[in-house]
Amino acid sequence: MTPTIQVDSLTRTFKGRPAVDQVSFRVEPGEVFGLLGPNGAGKTTLVRLLNGLLEPTGGTATVFGMDAATQGEAIRKRTGVLTETPSLYERLPAIENLRFFGTMYGVPANELGPRINQLLTFFELDARGHDRPGGFSKGMKQRLALARALLHNPELLFFDEPTSGLDPEAARSVDDLIARLSRESGRTIMLCTHNLEEAQRLCSRIGVINRGKLLAFGTPAELARDLWQGTWVDVTLNPAPTTELIQAVKGLSVALNTQVAGEHLAVQVESPKNIPALIAGIVNAGGQIMKVLPREYSLEEIYFKVQEGES
Repeated sequence: MTPTIQVDSLTRTFKGRPAVDQVSFRVEPGEVFGLLGPNGAGKTTLVRLLNGLLEPTGGTATVFGMDAATQGEAIRKRTGVLTETPSLYERLPAIENLRFFGTMYGVPANELGPRINQLLTFFELDARGHDRPGGFSKGMKQRLALARALLHNPELLFFDEPTSGLDPEAARSVDDLIARLSRESGRTIMLCTHNLEEAQRLCSRIGVINRGKLLAFGTPAELARDLWQGTWVDVTLNPAPTTELIQAVKGLSVALNTQVAGEHLAVQVESPKNIPALIAGIVNAGGQIMKVLPREYSLEEIYFKVQEGES
């Protein structure tokens, strides 16, 4: 299957300084891919390159199999972009904003009106459709910009901080929308965000970028295996482990490291495949196991560990 996005050694410099530096990755159809990084890391430049709004200094980028450097107009007809700061005509009523952008996108006239009404209702803006966005709150402007990005039913969506300025309930609605667009409609989504919980909840794979370089790319589980040696297993026992039991566990061939806190025993093994042997060793040594939980690292822990390696 042809990837929706294929990037190979993509580079873009400004005044001799790289904003995007030898970046390579691919995004599969229907995937929600998260691009994480601080302000100025190169995320926005990368989105512009993929939409054919900037020419690369080096390397290549293809979207839907088309060269972003030469076929940007054709690509943009099939993509939707939500920037962190929504661009809206603040003196035009919300409906007219959407009508203008829908016409620019080439949405057929007989479909445009119903689609506008549907989106305004979904984003709870139907009562404000005839009001000017200049009087909207930041969250309302963000919802209107989301509606604009979806007007022409794009196959690929670029969301830059889509829940910025939204209250928790509205933010969860947008997150649900993103998940549904991928799961039910098969759309591909590239999510640029500082919200690590949001990225962990929505994204199948992530990339961490800083100073134009892609520092890490993969699923959270893959990145955790690369960043931390072996697998830590948290074992709860009742009663708490005795000195003899602890020594027996430390002597197991699969145990690389052992930590004890009350009734909790943390053991590092080489891989998840060693967990059954660890459990058998603890039971054979007289331990009464209440719970076994392989340790999972949060995306926040992964993100900052990656950044530490670059500093």
